[in-house]
Amino acid sequence: MSEMILDTVVDTTAESEFELCPKFEQTFSILGKKWNGLIIDVLLEDGPQRFKNLARRIPRCSDRVLVVRLKELEANGIVSRITHCDSALIEYRLTAKGADLKQVMQTVHGWSDKWNSTTDSCE
Repeated sequence: MSEMILDTVVDTTAESEFELCPKFEQTFSILGKKWNGLIIDVLLEDGPQRFKNLARRIPRCSDRVLVVRLKELEANGIVSRITHCDSALIEYRLTAKGADLKQVMQTVHGWSDKWNSTTDSCE
């Protein structure tokens, strides 16, 4: 009795032709970056914040990284940096584009509550 050996040929053509929608890819390059979701979430929950308050709410994010992330979010039109003329007060707040992420963030919270097995509660 002879054995037949089949060589499997994988067609990678279909895989190499697949491309994500550029808008989807751009969105996740922003939202998927570490700390951005938490920054957006804090601003959604608590409104405009001074830098030190944001840093206090996201303690594991270094000040240096927080500055970089805020600049990136500002460059993408999600966060605005407000300087008050009559004082040295600087606040960060969501733009209309950023505030429009509220439903997305609520959906992520719901998914997380359902599927993440941590015992910590976010409520």
